[in-house]
Parts: sequence; structure tokens; C-alpha cells
Amino acid sequence: MSSRDLMLLEKLKGGDDTAFKEIFNLYYMPLCVYSLKYCDSFQIAEDVVQELFVKLWDEKIYMKFEGAMAPYLFKAIKNNTFQLMKRRLKYQFEEIDHHVSVLMEEDNLDTSSFEENKMKLYKEIEALPEKSKEVFKAIVLQNMKYKETAEYLGVSVNTVKTHYSRALKQLRGSLDVIIMLLLV
Repeated sequence: MSSRDLMLLEKLKGGDDTAFKEIFNLYYMPLCVYSLKYCDSFQIAEDVVQELFVKLWDEKIYMKFEGAMAPYLFKAIKNNTFQLMKRRLKYQFEEIDHHVSVLMEEDNLDTSSFEENKMKLYKEIEALPEKSKEVFKAIVLQNMKYKETAEYLGVSVNTVKTHYSRALKQLRGSLDVIIMLLLV
């Protein structure tokens, strides 16, 4: 766990509500991207992440954290996304159970070849359609919010979300690298 995470967690446990906002800002986008790895909709991914943060706040789950916060958050997002997808596709249980089993096996992010994958990701980003590429770069590489990106590009926030979702779908194979970039 990074010293920043430890400091934020201690501030939060001490009653500093601004620490929760900082944690939200730090983990929101990486968790959305991680959830997207297990579902087909960025809107669903955002819903899952938002629900987790609401539960984290309402039930004060953070008070139970003794160590790293990130493993809990990523595991919870993965499980919550699976549960939501199961509910949405309740008539296809057997197929989903098999899918979940396969995905559960790939739980760890491969950091050993991170640099190689990062270069591959940059090439894939350059191959994106122009607007999707601009939106993706603004949000991921420049750490801009949707609203800032919309103002910067002179488009609506919904247009930004659409282009970002399309970019992430095209880059689905590189989502682990994108998460690492967002956390670095």
C-alpha cells in the first residue's frame, strides 16, 4: 500500500471526510476500467463502482481496513460486476458460471512485462478513431474529468462518455495496462 493510501485511510478513519473524496478520485476511473473487463458497458461499470463507494461510505467499511485498500476495492468490483451480470442474464446461468470461473483464474495483473505491454497499448491508442483517441488521451493520459474533456474538445459530456466507452471496448485486451497507467 502506498504511503498516500495509508495517509488517506488514516485521515478517513479520523473523521476527515475530504479523504473519502480523494480516495474516490484516485480509484474511480481505474475501478471503472477494471469492471469493464468483466462487462460490456461502461455505464454498467460506472454503476457498479458508484454502488461500491456508496456502500463503503454508508456502512463505513473503511474502518475495518488494516492494510491495503486497493486489493479489497478491485476484488469487490470484480465480484459485484459478476453478480450484476448474473442477475441481468439470469437465463444463461451455465454459460456465465463457466465464464466467471475462467475470469476468476486470471485474478492477478501481470506487471513483469508492463513496459512491453505499455508500448503495445500506445500503438493501439494511435490506431483508434480520431475523436475516441482524443477523448481517451485526455481522460487517461492527462487525467482530465469528463466535463473538462468536454469543454476542452468542445463537445457534450455524453459525447465524451460515448467516445471513451468505444475506446475502452477497442482496447479491451489492454485493460490491465490501462489500470496500471491510471494508478501510476
